[in-house]
Amino acid sequence: MAAFHRRSPTATGIAAAMSLALLALADAAPAMEAPPGWKLAWADEFDVDGLPDPAKWDYDTAFNRTGWHNRELQYYTSARRENAEVKHGRLVITARKEALASMPDYGGQAYTSARLVTRGKASWTHGFIEVRAKLPCGPGSWPAIWMLGTGGKWPADGEIDIMEHVGHKPGEILGSIYTNAQNWPRGTGKTSKTTVPGACGAFHDYQLTWTNDRILVGVDGRNYAELANPKDGDYDKWPFDRPQYLLLNVAVGGDLGGAVRDDSLPWRMEVEYVRVFQPAR
Repeated sequence: MAAFHRRSPTATGIAAAMSLALLALADAAPAMEAPPGWKLAWADEFDVDGLPDPAKWDYDTAFNRTGWHNRELQYYTSARRENAEVKHGRLVITARKEALASMPDYGGQAYTSARLVTRGKASWTHGFIEVRAKLPCGPGSWPAIWMLGTGGKWPADGEIDIMEHVGHKPGEILGSIYTNAQNWPRGTGKTSKTTVPGACGAFHDYQLTWTNDRILVGVDGRNYAELANPKDGDYDKWPFDRPQYLLLNVAVGGDLGGAVRDDSLPWRMEVEYVRVFQPAR
């Protein structure tokens, strides 16, 4: 989920100058696994019922009053089980048709949801990340599993979208990687797509392999998107030698989510686990 998808005029010559490309890979790509010798560094198996573990997760509510990026329609709550709850071994993020007008940061939204982040709790530089999840398919739903740089400057500090899905196109999974040179405001954004039949009815493994050489995005052991490190020292092209944190959320509507069909709510993204592997030290 790009932090800002709003378009601005394309910078002249940017596309031609880009030496990095996000590549769609063939269906026959080799299975994606943690590199040999890498060890589990962080995980949440969601095995304790209640609110998400506060030692691992925080809530992003920063733009509730002013409105969220991409013209999204949700109000993101904090520590509210109706929107984010661990139950029966799963994290459930639920988007609902409701207005919380009594909240001090209410911005007029007619929907609630949750945006969980590991920011300030855990971040990583390089790793193999796997998130096993089942997605909602209601028209207007926009679930995402993604990462942002801890420096807080978008897109300069990089963004990795491990999974995006919109309910208007059930089963179409999007993977994107953004940098200062490759992003929507400059008209140079690159997104790869793959089809996952049953993405809304069954759990699938959404995966990221991130090394010093390249970033691979995949699902169920099959890579479908790649960004190679040019190794020319240009931070605008490769900001991925610095920490990133993880985000899990279900957005409502917006530029990508599209028109919302209210009778399809509530929407639920269910997550069985999040696992992060890194090189053994």
